[in-house]
Amino acid sequence: MTELLELDQTLFFLINGEWHNAFLDMIMPYWRNKLFWSPLYVFLLFYILLNYKLKGFYFILLLAAVITVADTTSSKIIKKSVQRIRPCNDVKVKKNVQLLVRCGSGYSFTSSHATNHFAVATFLIFTLFRRYRWAKIALIFWAASIAYGQVYVGVHYPLDVLSGAFLGIIVGILFVMIYSRFGAFKIVEFYRK
Repeated sequence: MTELLELDQTLFFLINGEWHNAFLDMIMPYWRNKLFWSPLYVFLLFYILLNYKLKGFYFILLLAAVITVADTTSSKIIKKSVQRIRPCNDVKVKKNVQLLVRCGSGYSFTSSHATNHFAVATFLIFTLFRRYRWAKIALIFWAASIAYGQVYVGVHYPLDVLSGAFLGIIVGILFVMIYSRFGAFKIVEFYRK
């Protein structure tokens, strides 16, 4: 376990230190911020409601449940159980952290940003966008780049975001299974004919 944590810290300082550049320093604080993506979320909500009416409303409720379960599992259960200190708050390493955003007082493991975004991406990939390869690639890039941004700006270790991504994928798949079971609110056919 010690070796894994040392590797995690080494990778953190590569991403947060050696791999920094002026362009990403300018972009990443915004890129990982949920408000930056608000126009996309609003567009997606309107798109679903306009095109799928009542089924779209049920789909949005299920998507909200995906986010709620992902965030609650990460923030309220795992973080409070593990209690890993964020790198920007850890007295042993914080003097070497290039912090680009406010650190936050919460715990680090797992990254709720990574959990939530991978849960949403997984759910959307296997439901609404399962027939569109370009959308799958875009959603994976979206979730992965936001997770990477958490390490880049100095608020999470790589293991936090990798574990968060894994948790998010599990939550997303769980809700894909729920979606595939209840045909009443499906907006696209889940199984190929």
